[in-house]
Amino acid sequence: MGRSVSYPTGSVVAFRLLDDGEEDDVDWAHECLVEEIIDTMKAAFPSFENFDGWRGREDRILLRNAFADCGISTYCGLAAIWLVERDDARYWEADFYVPRTARARHWLGQASDRFIDLFGELRLVGRFSNGEAIFERSRSTCDTEC
Repeated sequence: MGRSVSYPTGSVVAFRLLDDGEEDDVDWAHECLVEEIIDTMKAAFPSFENFDGWRGREDRILLRNAFADCGISTYCGLAAIWLVERDDARYWEADFYVPRTARARHWLGQASDRFIDLFGELRLVGRFSNGEAIFERSRSTCDTEC
């Protein structure tokens, strides 16, 4: 079965290519993208704060606010930049006393279009039966580059 880039279940996901043909610069491109994500998200959504963590083994959390985690996952030159409801013990403990889940989902619904506009260069079209993913350039990217 084929494999593609990982991202947390239920995420709003924007996809980008990391490599520009130079294999030696993939690590540098990754670090530049991480810095861009952090700077852009903090400017667009001031409630986010830096956070260094992981969701599973492949999904790196870069930023967190009261409702959501924002992070990056990469595989073979493809980056998935994602935004998803928090799933940590402190979040669920706070939710027990003052429910946050409905507010978190509402906030994610409001933020998702802007998030995709900020980071989406590729759009997931579908998957083959072996699990390999098919992407196309997003319309906003094609308007400026194609």
